[in-house]
Amino acid sequence: MKTADTAQSDPDFAGLIVRCAPKGKVDVLVALIRPFPPRSRPKVTIAASGGGTLTFDAGMAAAGAAVLLPDEVSAFAAGKWPMTPSLSVMVREGDSQIKGVVALNGLREAYHSLLANCGQ
Repeated sequence: MKTADTAQSDPDFAGLIVRCAPKGKVDVLVALIRPFPPRSRPKVTIAASGGGTLTFDAGMAAAGAAVLLPDEVSAFAAGKWPMTPSLSVMVREGDSQIKGVVALNGLREAYHSLLANCGQ
């Protein structure tokens, strides 16, 4: 888990989680303090500090306290993100929006270690 930069994040934004998923895959989630309803389908916008912004439709995990990003986000976590100092994240659901910033130092090593151990 990469925790939020509290000086640049909303109080309800906890950070970013990278975890093992079934079939040796890796999930990327946004951790929240204030959960959304479990059946929510939030829009998540991720902007890399080096440039580039992507928006995804997401689902909920962990009783609404974590936003599960689509599988394609794992490719960014493995490829482009380790070269980026930080990410800005915005999660929108209805009229509610939660923003945060996460520093990515150490992500490359952690991701590769996790990936090597996910299938075991």
